[in-house]
Order: sequence, then structure tokens, then C-alpha cells
Amino acid sequence: MKSTFLKEMQERGYLNQCTDLDKLDSIISKKSIPAYIGFDCTANSLHVGSLLQIMILRLLQKHGHKPIVLLGGGTTLIGDPSGKDATRKVLSQQEIKKNILSIKKLFEKLLNFKNKSTKPVFVDNYSWLGKLNYIDFLRNIGSQFTLNKMLTFDSVKSRLEREQSLSYMEFNYMILQAFDFYKLYEKEKCLLQLGGSDQWGNIVNGVDLIRRILKKDAFGLTSPLITLSTGAKMGKTEKGAVWLDEKLFSPYEYWQFWRNSDDRDVEKFLKFFTDIEIDKIQNLTEKKDINELKAILANETTRILHGDKKSLKAEKTAHDIFKLGKINENLPTINISKKDIETGINFLELLVNANIMKSKGEVRRAIKNNGVKINDKLVGDENKILELSDFKKENMKVSFGKKKHFLFKIT
Repeated sequence: MKSTFLKEMQERGYLNQCTDLDKLDSIISKKSIPAYIGFDCTANSLHVGSLLQIMILRLLQKHGHKPIVLLGGGTTLIGDPSGKDATRKVLSQQEIKKNILSIKKLFEKLLNFKNKSTKPVFVDNYSWLGKLNYIDFLRNIGSQFTLNKMLTFDSVKSRLEREQSLSYMEFNYMILQAFDFYKLYEKEKCLLQLGGSDQWGNIVNGVDLIRRILKKDAFGLTSPLITLSTGAKMGKTEKGAVWLDEKLFSPYEYWQFWRNSDDRDVEKFLKFFTDIEIDKIQNLTEKKDINELKAILANETTRILHGDKKSLKAEKTAHDIFKLGKINENLPTINISKKDIETGINFLELLVNANIMKSKGEVRRAIKNNGVKINDKLVGDENKILELSDFKKENMKVSFGKKKHFLFKIT
């Protein structure tokens, strides 16, 4: 690779497919370019499944290129069928606007705004999609696409092969995403669209549309979809999602998520999700044991998202709990009233209501298998009623297994 950006993309394992890698490499080795990634705003936070794309935007900036963050106020109204088994819930415009504002704050923490030449540009595709004239759009843009080709893309083909419904609204999504790239080429001279490998079909359509209408070269580049060593997708489940907003997922929980990575994933995650230079990662993996590497991974990922202080505090919390056996107030905290305790609270119901466990049956099984502790002492009675004596200085630590700890606090 001639360009430092693509070279590091390859070294870190970010590079999956490119529409014309040699030509793109030649262009961006000589000049800075704008490149974009789109994010649909279906929730008020992104989760860890979007983190690789954000790290690529950070890498763009590092090598002198300008990132464009497209927050899909228009396309979120439709819903991307890529990788989905069913139609997503359609949100109102007001809900989407709130989500956009919240997600934008995340990027303000994660990207660099100091350098004018690489300062990120934020766009909302509703600004052009919301003004479309349907007839004109069909004539000028829709005429550039054939059903024959659209039916070959995985986002459509996989749904149809499984005989799962695909609405006409969702079917149009790939045309709208292609139109986004076309508009960003016109408005921002954006030469490159980036995305996960599940977006390949949508990205190729945008490259083709620019070539057909504007007679210009544009490029698409995808990163691999991340799977855990277990084979599961990363951050894709709604239940137990690892959110990037600390209101939904605390810095300590985030630190612990990375600390608990499978041994087989650690080196890959150091390359994917930290800013540590590649040669230093190789040196670390040769000299450090796996638990030290996991701590480095947790510290660095938490530092990038939440800052140095919260990363250090999360590490100290883990140290206090696991090494010293202390109750640390930085644990995920659930408030409970003194009056409720005096009235009598069933311990099983408390854990379920606090979303620590999914059901009473799960709590019973955990107690039977010696998996639940109060202040580091095993709970043996599945019918336990909480008492004030269970609290130390108005705090009670509840442990579920070796790695999940929660603080109940009297308010």
C-alpha cells in the first residue's frame, strides 16, 4: 500500500473489500479526501457493534483525511434490511431527531475537532430525502437500478430465501443509500463510502450511481463483520447490548465487558478497538500474560470512550472488588428505599425487577448452584426476605457469579 491510511487499515484487520483498491490507494496517497460512514438512529445511543466503524473514522483523521458522519434521519424512517430477519420498528420523526442529538454527542467525545482540515462533518440525510419528489426520483434515480441486480444482494436475497417478509419500503433502502453517496459526492466531494461487509451491496450501488450520472469515480470499502470467538455477532442483540452512552452502560460495566473478553479475541480486539500502534501490540502480546493484556484492552477502550479518569476509576473498582473484596461505590448502583426494606422485599423479586436476572427461575437455579452472594456470603435461601442487617453503611453488594457485581444503596 502507498497510502498510510490503507496500510494501517490492512495491518489492523479493518480491510475487507474495496471496489478498486489500487486506484483508491493511488489517489489517497497523494491527497486528503472526504470519506463517510452512515449510522441509522434507531436508538438514543450506538452500541459496541458500531465501534469498529467509529475507530475507522478515527484512523481517517489520524492519516489526514476528513470524516463525514451521516446520521440517517431519513433512512431511519425506512429501516435497513441488511442482516435483519424482520422489519424494524418504524420510529417517529421526533424520536429520530432526539436520537440524532444524543448520538452526535457520542461522536463529539470520540472524534477530533481540533484540526480544521480533518474536523468531522455531520450530515442528516433527511435534509435531501425529506424533499424528494417521488415521480422525479423514480425517473432520475430509480431508472438507474434493475430489479434483476437488486435481487442478487444479500440483504434482499437472504430474507427472500428464508421466506421472511420484506416490505417494499425496506426494498427501497438500498436506492436511498446509493442516493446518499451521490448527494455527498455533489455536496462534499466525498470520494469514499465505508461500512461493514453487510453494506457491500448498498455501497456498490452508490459507486455505480455516481459513475452513471456524474461520470466520476467513487469508491467503496468495507470492514469485516466482527464475530466473537463463540461465533456470535458483536453488540447485535438488543437484550444486554453494550451501549456507548454511559447513562445506559456505565464506564465500569464497559471496562468489565472488555476485561471479560475471550482469550482468543484479545489480540484482535487490541488491534481493532485501541489506538495502540501495531508494533507495540505485537511486543505486548509477546511479553505480557493474557490477564495483563485484558486489563490493557479494558483500560484503553474505556479511556477512548470515557476518558482517563473514568478508565482509572473503573480499573480501581475492579481491583477493590476482585483483589481486596471491598464494596466500591462505582459499581452499577440500584437505589432502594429504607421503607421498602422495612416492609419486606423478596430477594428473588428484587433481582428480577432490577434486571439483574431475567426470571425468578434463573435466580433459584443460581442460588441452588451457589452462584449468588450478598456481601461475599452465599445466599442459601431462595425465599430470603431482605433486612436492614444485610446492608453495611447503607450499602449491599450483590454478586452473581464471579464477574457480575451490583451495589444496592439505601436512599
